[in-house]
Amino acid sequence: MGNCCRKPAKCAHASSTNFSSGSKKSHNNELKQDSTSSCQQASLGSFNKSLITSTVDASVPSNLKSFSFIDLKNATKNFRSETLLGEGGFGCVFKGWLDENTLAPTKPGSGIVVAVKRLKAESSQGHKEWLAEVNYLGQLRHENLVKLIGYCAESENRLLVYEFMPKGSLENHLFRKGDQPIAWAMRMRIAIDVARGLSFLHGLNANVIYRDLKASNILLDSDYNAKLSDFGLARDGPTGDNTHVSTKVVGTRGYAAPEYVATGHLTPKSDVYSFGVVLLELLSGRRAMDDERANFVEETLVDWAKPFLSDPRRVLRIMDTRLGGQYSKKGAQAVAALALLCLHTDSKNRPQMIEVLTTLEKNISKDMPTSPFPAKLDSHRIKHINSPHRRVIEQLRI
Repeated sequence: MGNCCRKPAKCAHASSTNFSSGSKKSHNNELKQDSTSSCQQASLGSFNKSLITSTVDASVPSNLKSFSFIDLKNATKNFRSETLLGEGGFGCVFKGWLDENTLAPTKPGSGIVVAVKRLKAESSQGHKEWLAEVNYLGQLRHENLVKLIGYCAESENRLLVYEFMPKGSLENHLFRKGDQPIAWAMRMRIAIDVARGLSFLHGLNANVIYRDLKASNILLDSDYNAKLSDFGLARDGPTGDNTHVSTKVVGTRGYAAPEYVATGHLTPKSDVYSFGVVLLELLSGRRAMDDERANFVEETLVDWAKPFLSDPRRVLRIMDTRLGGQYSKKGAQAVAALALLCLHTDSKNRPQMIEVLTTLEKNISKDMPTSPFPAKLDSHRIKHINSPHRRVIEQLRI
């Protein structure tokens, strides 16, 4: 595997992981995927295998709208620069307007706002990720996953149309200078939303592994409900007696689980590790990878924070100073303890996402205002498996 510095998206939409080198220097280092990788062409379990081909045909999920290129051109005002939301290795993402009922292009300011992702013609890996997004988001529906509305596969054009997420990414709210810091209660609400999304994915019969959890892929709607975006790297997890899936190593430095980076062995526990990193970001307000932290010496947030996590008295030293002390000390200690479990170096000792979610909902949410949360997960879609760690995480109390 090799390394490259590719910038995650900073815009209010589902975004590609491949970002152009011409933009501002990234704090997140992407783990490069071999251009010959066939991981996205591997078995997709109960999903429609015929989608992973070089063309898009009638097997595309029927609930997706098939747009013509001219319609999306009109919806985005001919892809003008003033509608540009972000740009990356995949291509560019534009703001567009569609009629709410017919999904026909309409004038700016009318109808519904959407995000239109346009694939660069020369992006071979982007095409594979485009197919994966059509496949997964075309068939998965959950309140904590960004909704894919439709696609365009006309001639050489490849585009995706998503719901627009007006509050942008968690990355921007946590790290962009000058922005109002997110309050503690809101951070915990976002953590629960993300845990719900991952629990839903892991609970499917296909056992989908997200594989690209990071702050820039967590998008916020107008009410700050968090949703997972960018499913270009998602894939089915192990089935039967298999303990893992062997893949090319992709993802983002600082978020990727160490055993996955070292061996290419992917399991749902890889997502659990990444979630632990996001918890640290919510606690500390620091990036997973930040070359400003140690005089440009590469150091991960996990390396920096772990010595503090096991000591309830010292753990408060990692808290985001922009919170001004306005958070529950017991709540912060409980989240830190949960993060430490998620970040265990041995993946077998990490809890399952459903256990993490249960801990957050039952314990951490006590500390939050009574504003309504998204509906509970459908229990029949979640695998409830007895775990030796259940007793440990149930001991985490505020």
